[in-house]
Amino acid sequence: MLAQFLPEQMFAFMLIFARVGMAIMLMPGIGEAYVYARVRLSLALAVTLLLLPVVGDGLPPIPALPIELLMLVAGEVVQGLIIGGAARLLMSSLNVAGMIISFQSSLAIAQSFDPNQGTQTALVGSFLSILGVLLVFVAGLHTMLFAGIHDSYRLFPVGELPPAGDLAQLVVSLVSSAFAIGLQMSAPFIVYGMVFYIGLGIIQRLIPQIQLFFIMMPAQLLFAFFVIMVVLSSTLLVFLSHFEELASRFLVK
Repeated sequence: MLAQFLPEQMFAFMLIFARVGMAIMLMPGIGEAYVYARVRLSLALAVTLLLLPVVGDGLPPIPALPIELLMLVAGEVVQGLIIGGAARLLMSSLNVAGMIISFQSSLAIAQSFDPNQGTQTALVGSFLSILGVLLVFVAGLHTMLFAGIHDSYRLFPVGELPPAGDLAQLVVSLVSSAFAIGLQMSAPFIVYGMVFYIGLGIIQRLIPQIQLFFIMMPAQLLFAFFVIMVVLSSTLLVFLSHFEELASRFLVK
């Protein structure tokens, strides 16, 4: 019945756009709130047009009932949510690292609006988030995400949703990985904070008359900025390596 009102090419375009549009809406750097909605829409339409002759032949026929069409579109939206949401969850590791660094360097009170997370966060977290998105594009890792959208039609065929247990396990794995990566990135600052506060405690016990809080606060900030300067490049390389590993999961070897 639907085949009489819905042309085959329009049906294929709609299915592909459902997956591509959802993935691009959540993709780091492209799906941010500061990117114009028309830009994201134009990019999603362009990618859909490119994929239409490539994957269009492998799409299922037009279903007979509207509810079946709705289920197909909803399944494609979920597939795009998996691809874009995985990259978005990994980007949150930068925010985790920024919060830990801020607490260890007494910069947690310095808050700013993070355009990538869309919320108020520590200044160091906003800096790492913006720098991380920039490096993803500079390193060309965003192309792996677009390639992952194409290869996802071989990993997750249209009309076949991944098992709910595997999907839940993937979400748990991504959330735990984001926290673990953020912890790895901020490990030098955790060590620095422990050494610094242990030293302060020893000095305070030896000379209790000195107000160490007011004296050592500038020194703590100075040391923190020095550590950031030394380990920033290696810290971001850790993030990029994990981001590349995540993007390669959606590629067909």
